[in-house]
Amino acid sequence: MSKIIPIIAYEEGYKEHAYIDTEGYPTIGCGIVIGPKNAPLENYIFNVPRNVGEVWMQKIIDQKIAEINSQPSLRAALNKCNQARADVLYSMAYQLGVSGLCAFKNMLVMISEGNFDGAADAMLNSRWAKQTPARARRHAQVMRTGTYQCYQGVI
Repeated sequence: MSKIIPIIAYEEGYKEHAYIDTEGYPTIGCGIVIGPKNAPLENYIFNVPRNVGEVWMQKIIDQKIAEINSQPSLRAALNKCNQARADVLYSMAYQLGVSGLCAFKNMLVMISEGNFDGAADAMLNSRWAKQTPARARRHAQVMRTGTYQCYQGVI
């Protein structure tokens, strides 16, 4: 059973009110961008309760999954993944966008070949891993092991 919502909630955190993310975008919930870069927060005076945010996240994930399945390289990788590994790809697509996930060409080839250790190494040897090192280490561990073990007690 997928654990994507609790994984994203853990990785992104949750804020019911708007905030500016690390890239300068107004954001709410679990990293949901709600406006253009550098837009003032006073334009976003609403709150999103967590249960509503989780439904919103699931709708975003459903859209990302449809986009992933429309990309041959992503679909080929996903076909080799168990649920835990698939959740890593979904989480990366949530964070980076599907086009950002597509940029991990070596990782995707390795996953398609069933080389999960190599895929994990490729994940850790990326700009993404330098920007979000703890998240990248956890995701790489899931990719390597095919389990949610590194999230025990969190999800």
